[in-house]
Amino acid sequence: MKTIKINKIMKSGRAMFLAYDQGLEHGPSSDFNDKNVDPLYILEIARKGKFNAVVFQKGIAEKYQKEIKKSKVPLIVKLNGKTALVGGEPISRQICSVKEAIELGASAVGYTVYIGSEHESEMMQEFDKIEEEAHAKGIPIIAWIYPRGKSIKDDSTRVMMAYATRVGLEIGADIVKIRYNGNLDDLKWAVKAAGRCKVVVAGGLKVEDDKFVENAKEVMKTGISGLAIGRNVWQSDKPLNLAKEINKSVMKK
Repeated sequence: MKTIKINKIMKSGRAMFLAYDQGLEHGPSSDFNDKNVDPLYILEIARKGKFNAVVFQKGIAEKYQKEIKKSKVPLIVKLNGKTALVGGEPISRQICSVKEAIELGASAVGYTVYIGSEHESEMMQEFDKIEEEAHAKGIPIIAWIYPRGKSIKDDSTRVMMAYATRVGLEIGADIVKIRYNGNLDDLKWAVKAAGRCKVVVAGGLKVEDDKFVENAKEVMKTGISGLAIGRNVWQSDKPLNLAKEINKSVMKK
């Protein structure tokens, strides 16, 4: 196995990712306005805000490849995705290969697994193949692990958070991204359950900038490696100011 080049998307073991895969997952009407609907606006925030990486689906990575390369912001390509239009048990299938992602300039790839879904085994099988291919090429893989499905009564409990991070470790992810329930002790336990798999937490729904910065300061005390932030930054009226303040909390050891 090749050495995994995780330092390309993390500095000194810390991660500050700008996520922008919401267009596929949520649709353009609820999250976007005239500014942030433009991927170039997001890329400019990623560059000027000194993010470690930006997360795109393959279409944006392809159509804006020239600008992404010029920005020198490392690229994470999400390899699976789904819309919010289909009901039933959640499943998100692969729509981009590791080979294609690398050709698009990816420094890492990501994949979502919905644990608790009736279809979790299908997603885990896909993840296994992706992990093998990514590691053979020396690039890290990030697992978005979310408890979902009719068997899950509450996806934000201490047990579910730790289960999510442990699954990330067990299936071979280099980094696991989870949703944070707001309880610092629960997050500490989730980090411990992840072992040597690094943990980043999702930014979640939009909150006031000051509150988000304060939350960032607190969660970094739990041992997580960083944040994967989307709407809280690019929906902000002053995204670069916010990014600067987040950077102070996340990147400083």
